[in-house]
Amino acid sequence: MSIAADTTTLARQVLVTKTAQRPWTGRLLRRSGSWSLGLTLPLLLPLAILGAWQSASTWHWISPQILPAPAVVWGTLVDLTASGDITTNLGISALRVLYGFLIGGIAGLVLGLAMGLSPTVRAYLYPTFNAISLVPALGWIPLLMMFVGIGETLKIIIIAKATLVPIAIAAVQGIRNIPENYFEVGSVFRFSRWQVVRYIVLPAAVPSLFNGVRQGLNHAWLALVVVELLASSEGIGYLMVWGRQLFQLDVVIATMIVIGAVGLLLDQGLQFAESRLLRWRRSAY
Repeated sequence: MSIAADTTTLARQVLVTKTAQRPWTGRLLRRSGSWSLGLTLPLLLPLAILGAWQSASTWHWISPQILPAPAVVWGTLVDLTASGDITTNLGISALRVLYGFLIGGIAGLVLGLAMGLSPTVRAYLYPTFNAISLVPALGWIPLLMMFVGIGETLKIIIIAKATLVPIAIAAVQGIRNIPENYFEVGSVFRFSRWQVVRYIVLPAAVPSLFNGVRQGLNHAWLALVVVELLASSEGIGYLMVWGRQLFQLDVVIATMIVIGAVGLLLDQGLQFAESRLLRWRRSAY
């Protein structure tokens, strides 16, 4: 027994010595530990909610008609996916978000660049733009219904408006935060207006613009759900309303899970794209 203990102790000492001789091994172990910790921590709250949900269902704290059990919701989600209801309605919603996001994103970028580069344009437009941006997308639906009805045009306009505001604001803030010496360098090289925008403004404002794009996409997804809840006969939001009208709360919760999961994937996808495209940025410390 003593020989085995001595052998184990010696092996541990050798491992510690080799780790100390190779610093990258220690860094790798620390990184793997932080990676596993970063993967575990975000799951704690969802697991706690799921546990409380399951406990409420098991002990009948809430009526099953009001709060279906997790297994029932999972079965409904599987059935909706197998029947094509989820995929079909989600595809319709995705196209609406795509069209509205492109229109609103391009308009917001152009408007933001104009207000950021020209003090005159900013003086004329920014107060009105700021006032309009404070009206939520839900507040525009009754007025727009009077002009364009409840068809696809209404949905695209609402999504475009929700996208335009954060992108335009991010463009303005990104340009205003550019140091003045950048423009002085452009003057030294006698850059034209277009060259200033291309070589100075856009590269320097890209981090702020990416933040605006992420917010714009999140707002577009939220606006889509809102407009589909109120004025739609198809889409993921309509599927939720359909479940509520039939008092099938398992359908409502299943669509809520899909909406949250898709929104999370969109945000994480843009965050990953930002980290890849902006790898040139370095921290000061």
